[in-house]
This record gives sequence, C-alpha cells and structure tokens, in this order.
Amino acid sequence: MSPHISLVTLCVADIAKATSFYERLGLAKSSASQESVTFFRAGSVVLALWTREEQVEDAKAEGLWTGNGGIVVAMNCASESEVDAMLDKARAAGATILKPAEKASWGGYNGYFADADGNVWEVAYNPFWPMQENGRIDLPE
Repeated sequence: MSPHISLVTLCVADIAKATSFYERLGLAKSSASQESVTFFRAGSVVLALWTREEQVEDAKAEGLWTGNGGIVVAMNCASESEVDAMLDKARAAGATILKPAEKASWGGYNGYFADADGNVWEVAYNPFWPMQENGRIDLPE
C-alpha cells in the first residue's frame, strides 16, 4: 500500500482564535470538530487544529517541538492573481505576511504568511504543475 497524507495537524495556543482565523480564510469547520479540536476539509486533506500541549502529550514528544518545527504547509493556486487574493485574505484575517508574493527563482509565483501561532504557509502558483478543478495537483511521475 502506498502511504497517503490525509490529515495535517497544526498546533495552536487557542483553538477558538485559530478556528476563527481559518474560517476567515474560507475553510468550513466540520461537524466532526469538538471543543478541543477543529477539523476542516481542505481539498483531499483534512486540516486539524489542536493545542500544542495536547499534541505533545499524545505524541509523547516532550521537548522535541519548538516554534513551528521547520514545517511549511503549502496552498497552491491556479493563477498569480489567486495567490495575491489569498495573501490579502490572510492579511485581513490577521496573518503576518512574511514574504509578499513575487516571481520565484524556480519559475512560479509565491508568498508566505504566518498565523498567530507561527505556523508558516506558502501560497504559490506553479505553472509546471497543472491543477485539477478539485484543487489537486497533477504532479509529474
């Protein structure tokens, strides 16, 4: 069986505040959410928000995670204008823009933002990876 990434969990300090932020980005909260965890359908992946303390306890990872742990989550868009619009939406929702969108050295167009918990997101348009209508990327073999 080939492994499938089906869920990404972001560790947050305040579930309600983080949930509100991601709802303002346009994600819809799932009814599977609970007081201590929020789930969003994000294309073919589920985005979960959970407190850092509970995640550390569950994973028995005390002392391993500092900051965002060097992880960047990417959101691909179908055009440069969609990248600009998503970064504007993130800024309006309270994100810190780390890098405004610009032409990337690899031939695409991207920018970065951080949420209130320091989780870093790339918003990118990659002309070399066609995007299906459902948002899935057609990655070359």
